[in-house]
Amino acid sequence: MGHTLIVCEKPSAAKAVAQALATAKPEKYGEKAVWYRFTRDNKTYVVVPAVGHLFTLKQVSKGWTYPAFDVDWIPSFKANRMAAFTEEYYKNIETLATDADDVIIATDYDDEGEVIGYNILRFLCKRQNARRMKFSTMTQEELTESFAKPEKALNKNLIESGLARHYLDFYWGVSMTRALTNAIKAANKRFRILSTGRVQGPTLHMLVKHEKKIRAFKPVPFWQIELEVTIAKKKMKASHVKDKIWEKREAERAVAKAKAKHATVKSVAKKVMQQRPPKPYNTTSFLADVYRYFGYVPQQGLNIAETLYQSGYISYPRTASEKLPPDINYRKILKNLSRQKTYAKDAAALLGQKELRPEEGARIDPAHPAIYPTGEVPKKLGSKQQHLYDLVVRRFFAAFGAPAKRESRKVTLDVNGELFTFSGIKTIDAGWTAFYGKYAQRDEVVLPDIAIGTTLPISAAQLLAKETQPPARFSQGSVLKEMEEKGLGTKATRAQILQILYNRGYLVGKSIEATELGISLSDVLEKNVPDIVSEKLTRHFEEMNESIQFGRMSKDEVLKEAQQRLVVICEKFRKKEKLIGEDLTKAVIAAQDKQNILGPCPKCGGTIKVHKNWATGKRFAGCTGYKKGCRFGAPLPREGVIMSTEKICQDCKTPIIQVYRQGAKPFRMCLALECPTK
Repeated sequence: MGHTLIVCEKPSAAKAVAQALATAKPEKYGEKAVWYRFTRDNKTYVVVPAVGHLFTLKQVSKGWTYPAFDVDWIPSFKANRMAAFTEEYYKNIETLATDADDVIIATDYDDEGEVIGYNILRFLCKRQNARRMKFSTMTQEELTESFAKPEKALNKNLIESGLARHYLDFYWGVSMTRALTNAIKAANKRFRILSTGRVQGPTLHMLVKHEKKIRAFKPVPFWQIELEVTIAKKKMKASHVKDKIWEKREAERAVAKAKAKHATVKSVAKKVMQQRPPKPYNTTSFLADVYRYFGYVPQQGLNIAETLYQSGYISYPRTASEKLPPDINYRKILKNLSRQKTYAKDAAALLGQKELRPEEGARIDPAHPAIYPTGEVPKKLGSKQQHLYDLVVRRFFAAFGAPAKRESRKVTLDVNGELFTFSGIKTIDAGWTAFYGKYAQRDEVVLPDIAIGTTLPISAAQLLAKETQPPARFSQGSVLKEMEEKGLGTKATRAQILQILYNRGYLVGKSIEATELGISLSDVLEKNVPDIVSEKLTRHFEEMNESIQFGRMSKDEVLKEAQQRLVVICEKFRKKEKLIGEDLTKAVIAAQDKQNILGPCPKCGGTIKVHKNWATGKRFAGCTGYKKGCRFGAPLPREGVIMSTEKICQDCKTPIIQVYRQGAKPFRMCLALECPTK
């Protein structure tokens, strides 16, 4: 007897779909790669999961030439031993598809999900099309509705866009990795793999340029004058109208005049400001705020959001949209949220409004709306999940609020002809900020009524010597917004790209700092083949890929241009291959080698360096004196960027290292396992 096969993207999604659609408890099969069977309306359905991509691109021909365009899809477990766990899921779908009467694709509805479903459909189910469940939340109601009213076919534009992105990333990633590696080999007869990517290169280059501005910055001295006055028994600090005084003599003359007993109120300026509600979250603004409020780095924040989505508590977290469509039923969501004690009062207040019209931004996404809470009451949330869930709910509330009104009052003081100002600000109508809660905290400085001509006693006049400050470093939240503004990556890939740059040792720190290795690689590429790090070129292909989604271009048009561009880039590279290899060895390899040095060996005085067992993937610290008989060795953390602190442990006399792991605070450790400090 046949069945209808429903293909999901992940095991958790398959479980949710089976539970939502089954009229009785679905039957569960398998151990690790679990799948489900149930009967509905006298028909048998089988829900089976993938684990993300079951297929990957690989070069058809052999060799290490570049550029490489002859690629095809093969099972992931055949291409990479790290993907061996996908084989069981692959075989489940292959077996269950053999006697399936019909297939429904229920992967995430975006270009990646469409590619996952399309590859499974054509390679394992041996079909060209299928019905498509389209949903933005994993609630029972929406899953049931998307099952009852499926799309008749997969979204061709999303498939084409997703496929184009995979080909583009393969063309650039493989071709550039081979070019860089061959260059080192041509110049120095040594084999060292260096890699960059279509988006990674320009993103690194952007951050390196910023790092250079910070390092090249030369502080300039300036002076500020601060006056302390008393108003209604309250001490207030007033600043000179010249915020920065660049001449010390001028500052000294001004502060001498300010050392008087009283200041006279010269003017009082009032201004009422109206602040619009915040736009609904898209992926970039959401992850930036998650980092801002909770310190969770982008990839970690996206992973947590994914668990909330899979549990049916929030909508799909990978979206470019800043719009909330009316068909998600605002009132229903608010009524459901009112069942939670924490949100009952605010939900009721919004339901009392005559009209529910959210503030919206300009950005759109053809696949999903902005991120919003579904209204489902969470059963149990971890602390990190609770943080993100609360932020989504509060942002949803705030989007429906009225504009907030704030009154500012600027008081100008005259002291012997020198002018000083201080300000107060207060909220006169909370508006949307009342719904946003702690995320809308604003300074309140309430000033008493004060008339022009009033004299205020001066308690101090201070001259402060200061220096200009370098540009602020990007945080792991603000850099996502910068990438979005520059058109680098997509809402789904930016966090991952940032993660890769950290993993490769090109970046460190929560306040992003480019390492010597990252700077060296960026400099060599900019000097010799600037197209590889070109923001403009990357943005061009991102825009072309977006055009595919909207049906304005075809995949073949985009790939044809990409191949033509890459051929030219590689021809330029090949002409300079040996020269680039020499530059890479001098700069990048030297920086990489330096970064691998941890400190002196406590046994023989040699140098301890980072080594890697390529068979196991494990790293260890080993002494360069091993050829002379030194057997010092120590295990190292498998993940994270390891850097020397140039300090020695006073107990065990081994070097102290610092480990930067994505999503966690850096930590320090010495190398001896038996050290008393451990």
